[in-house]
Amino acid sequence: MTRTLLWLIGGLLLGGIIHLATILTLPLLAEETTWTRVASLDAENRIVVLPPIAPGEPNPLRLDPELSYGICQLDLSQGPAYLSGVLPDAFWSVALFNQAGVVTYSTTNRDGIGQTVELGIFNAAQTRLLAQQQIDIAEGLLVVESRTDQLFVLVRLAAPHQAMRARFEAELSEISCGPREG
Repeated sequence: MTRTLLWLIGGLLLGGIIHLATILTLPLLAEETTWTRVASLDAENRIVVLPPIAPGEPNPLRLDPELSYGICQLDLSQGPAYLSGVLPDAFWSVALFNQAGVVTYSTTNRDGIGQTVELGIFNAAQTRLLAQQQIDIAEGLLVVESRTDQLFVLVRLAAPHQAMRARFEAELSEISCGPREG
C-alpha cells in the first residue's frame, strides 16, 4: 500500500513538472506572436489606424470592436520616442507594450491629462541623460521609462456614436509617433 502511494505521488510530481515545463516553453516556440502581428502592420515610427473589427471576422489582436485603435511600433535604441497630438473629446487611453505583449505603461484622459497627449518614451540610458539635462524636453511632457528598446504603443478611442467614428479615426491618424525631427 505504501509503495503504491509513493508511486502515485512520484507520478503526480513528475506529471506536474512536465506540465509546467510544457506550459512555460510553448510560447517560446510560437511562430506568430503579438509582436510579429504588430510588425506586419508597417507601423514603425508612425500611427497606423487599424480597420474596424467586424463581428464574426478574425480578430487576432483580440481588440474590442466598439473602439477605434491606432498602433505605433518603436525602437528606443535609435533614440527617445514621442507620442504627440490632440485626441477627440471622448474617452481615450494610451498603453505601451513590450515585445511579449505585456503592458508596461498606461494612461487615459481621465488621469487629468485632457485631450492633448504629450508623451516622451525613454530607455534607462536616455533617462539618465535626461536627468543630467543632456536631453532637452518640452515643458509638460509626460516622461515614461521603458525597460526594453522594442515596444509598441496602442491608442484606444471610444466614439460616443458610431457616426463619429470616422472623424475620430481621422484625428487619431494625425497623432505623431516616433523620434523627434531636428
